[in-house]
Amino acid sequence: KLITVISTLAGVAGVIAQLGTFLSGAWLMLAGWTITPGILIIFIDLTANIINPIQQFPEQFAARKAAIALIEKLADSLNDHIRDEGALLPQRLSNGISLRDVSFGYQQGADVLHNISAHFQAGKCYAVVGASGSGKSTLLGLLMASHGHYTGEIYYDGYEIRSISSESLYDIVSIIQQNVFVFNASIRDNITMFHEFPDEEVTRAIELSGLSQLIAARGENYLCGENGSGLSGGEKQRISIARSLLKKSQVLLVDEATVALDAATAYQVSSSILNLNGMTRIVVTHHLDAALLKRYDCILALKNGRIEEAGTFDELMKKKDYFYSLFTVSQ
Repeated sequence: KLITVISTLAGVAGVIAQLGTFLSGAWLMLAGWTITPGILIIFIDLTANIINPIQQFPEQFAARKAAIALIEKLADSLNDHIRDEGALLPQRLSNGISLRDVSFGYQQGADVLHNISAHFQAGKCYAVVGASGSGKSTLLGLLMASHGHYTGEIYYDGYEIRSISSESLYDIVSIIQQNVFVFNASIRDNITMFHEFPDEEVTRAIELSGLSQLIAARGENYLCGENGSGLSGGEKQRISIARSLLKKSQVLLVDEATVALDAATAYQVSSSILNLNGMTRIVVTHHLDAALLKRYDCILALKNGRIEEAGTFDELMKKKDYFYSLFTVSQ
């Protein structure tokens, strides 16, 4: 309310000042002073240039105050999930990731996930499917330690995730999401994130992520444009994959990365992820393509926050249960 009052008073004062300048100039002209209409207009413009910043100050002050509060809230939220101290994970997972009776809800008494138990063996590839709102993305969030107030246990090679230092966890885990941020810089800089890497490592990441054709056509120094405006959706996703490869992540989490892509591009990006042998891949997908699903080591079908079924594509199709219904409807 105070800001509104100040803004109103500043606006009224501005109008009065400009009107006063005009009337004063008119009086001086009538009194015989050598003031031309052009000089009067200049004075009115100068008055406006002085008054406008004063009028804008209350709004800018309010916006700055709101921004500071938002930044502080965001910083507090980030700090809640960052652990400077804790266990250090091995550079290479030998066992994998285990969830034991994990339940989680964003609000107390309203769980999104219910008693989730699963094991993701190191080096294998898993698909997580289910209807919208079944808890697929929430599951990936827990594997990234985005939420700590869950019940049950989540283990990385025997280390409970809440006991692992954030730096150690993020050293081996990468996530690819639907929206990939790309800097207005070269393709190489976007892959390396402005760090120095040996040429052979960058070349390997480019080849495995499926960026070879793009590099051959445009070169590593091609400017991507603001937020990747010069790239297609599939090319931006491949840059994200290349970043994970260059980082030498042991675990790759993919959250609906192909949802905004056309069928052909989505197939190509999914194939690139499936070809990343030696990396534990957990892929949340809505593209139920038989040729792709057959390549996953295991498929987890979520329904209302629970694992309804788990198995290979052929096993689940033979059961003709929930996954069979999902797949049939999608076709």
